Amino acid sequence: MTNLTSEQIRQLNSYSTYLTPAAYPLFTLEDLLMDEKTADCLNAVQAVSGCPNSTVTASFFMRRIGMFVSMQLYNLAAYDEVWDGNANALYFGATEEYGNRTVSIYAKESDWQSFDEDEHEVVIRKILLQVDAIIRQLRTVSSISPLTLWENVFGFLLWHYHVLLGNPGTSQEARADLDILLDAHTWTDIAPRSLFATYLNGREPSNLLNTTVRTTCCLSKDVPGLMQCGFCPLK
Repeated sequence: MTNLTSEQIRQLNSYSTYLTPAAYPLFTLEDLLMDEKTADCLNAVQAVSGCPNSTVTASFFMRRIGMFVSMQLYNLAAYDEVWDGNANALYFGATEEYGNRTVSIYAKESDWQSFDEDEHEVVIRKILLQVDAIIRQLRTVSSISPLTLWENVFGFLLWHYHVLLGNPGTSQEARADLDILLDAHTWTDIAPRSLFATYLNGREPSNLLNTTVRTTCCLSKDVPGLMQCGFCPLK
């Protein structure tokens, strides 16, 4: 257990992760990963968000996961800390943001743990395996490309590594973590190569800002209250 700073909490809140109990809890990560409950979980997200079908809902939900994952990796590089709780302690709850109904993530502060530099590879691989498990589970109840779901995570990572690498106080740690993410070995049992390396295509995160990086549409254009991304590959 570690105590988060007010700045860390502010950053988490800005990415729709809260340390207070959900006012309107929907389900836990454990529920989502259970075969008999996955469809109900996705239906709950669809009902809250107003998405027109399960495909758009899965993409919308994965963007929320992407926000949480990107903050995980940001906190790892900046503070050597990440969420390391049980799946039954991570809640998804209905809320409102910027006038839109949405689903946010609710965790316990006591589930954030500190890790040494030499543990980062294990931690990053564990996070990737969690993402892979979520993607595989969502695809059992929706017709959506796994690449679309992975790119929904990578878009947030791109920005965070741009910030981290540009800060002298975090650049060394961020570079080491980025190298781990680009190493095919880290992706064993997930993909035959680093999917993030493919996404970056040999370029630095900062060089890809304000460019059309992703190859699939995230379907935000089909979510009530949202719009097509400025760099959508369909444009």
